[in-house]
Amino acid sequence: MQSLPVNGTDMAYLEVGQGPVLVCVHGSLGDFRTWSPVLGPLSRRHRVIAISLRHFFPAHWDGRGNTYSIGQHTDDLISFIERLDTGPVDLMGHSRGGHISFRAAQRRPELLRRLVLAEPGGELDSTLNPEARTGASPLAEWMRAAAEKVSAGDIEGGLSYFVDTLEGPGAWGRLPAATKQGLRDNATTLIGQANDGRLPFSKHDAESINLPTLLIGGGQTKGNLPLVLRALAAHIPNSQTAIIPNTTHSMFEQAPQHYCEIVLDFLAS
Repeated sequence: MQSLPVNGTDMAYLEVGQGPVLVCVHGSLGDFRTWSPVLGPLSRRHRVIAISLRHFFPAHWDGRGNTYSIGQHTDDLISFIERLDTGPVDLMGHSRGGHISFRAAQRRPELLRRLVLAEPGGELDSTLNPEARTGASPLAEWMRAAAEKVSAGDIEGGLSYFVDTLEGPGAWGRLPAATKQGLRDNATTLIGQANDGRLPFSKHDAESINLPTLLIGGGQTKGNLPLVLRALAAHIPNSQTAIIPNTTHSMFEQAPQHYCEIVLDFLAS
């Protein structure tokens, strides 16, 4: 593990391999360890840099303060890439990390070569979803309910509620012990995420992405994530989509070889 000072914090990261730089951004409750299942294949062709965002493991955050937001993490990611000073990099984000990567690509496309979005998290505004409603969304309500449990000290209850809502009833109980511990290490970040201030994706946002973009989804992912993926894919001008059968939101853990083949083919094209 290494670290780089970025915007007043030390951003931890793991670096493996040689070649073109591929920066990987984890999602909710993750950290640089999230990418472990795919580091081997990816690092045979790329210098893979998996980061931990502000307040995530190995940090130990108490959930207080206003330095946890999509905006802050996007600023940190941009500054991190600038500090690498390698020229344009390939950028890959999963879930909430996909949202952050999308915003970085909007703001600073000159820093990037290609963009990979693995089921980017977020919501759609009325320009992409005519049925979008105002006020608190089901996604925000789910996140807040999980965060309230964690804030009250019920870590297991908050995490099981979060995972079971995302992956289906009983999903938390089926997770391996190591995976559960990784989520526990980052449990307090749910407190910050409940007040994330995340703007929904718009048609204008999608059309502003001018990089070659790959969107990857799990064939059995439920809920809002497939809707977001399809909407963005329909409006990002230079995009392609790949769906991995028999997987859900953690598709690169469930089918790492297939996932890597798709990503490596795209990055080499």
